[in-house]
Amino acid sequence: MTSEQDLKYTSDHEWVDADGDVATVGITGYAADQLGDIVYAELPAVGDTVEAGQVVGELESTKSVGELFCPVSGEVVEVNEAVSSSPEIVNSDPTGAGWLLKVRFTELPDLLDKAAYDALTGAA
Repeated sequence: MTSEQDLKYTSDHEWVDADGDVATVGITGYAADQLGDIVYAELPAVGDTVEAGQVVGELESTKSVGELFCPVSGEVVEVNEAVSSSPEIVNSDPTGAGWLLKVRFTELPDLLDKAAYDALTGAA
């Protein structure tokens, strides 16, 4: 997995790791902390067509339910089945083993770099 410094971010607290025409998508550590202990993950199905900015899933925690927005448009080519059976992985390793889905994208939108995301969340 790419380092957090090299990932791209959305203002909705998702991260993107683009490799060729496939983007791996997950939520940031900040989002995982805000949600609290994640107990359930609803993810899209492989083969689903998604649009950038569209809600594609939900993460339910002991505190609330958070919507997962897809930062890219394209076709879902893989979902992290480990998260479905062990959603706490998202809390323990949100930018590694806790990735959520992979999308073969048609266009990569302008996203935030780590410094801009940290400024948005006050982590800078």
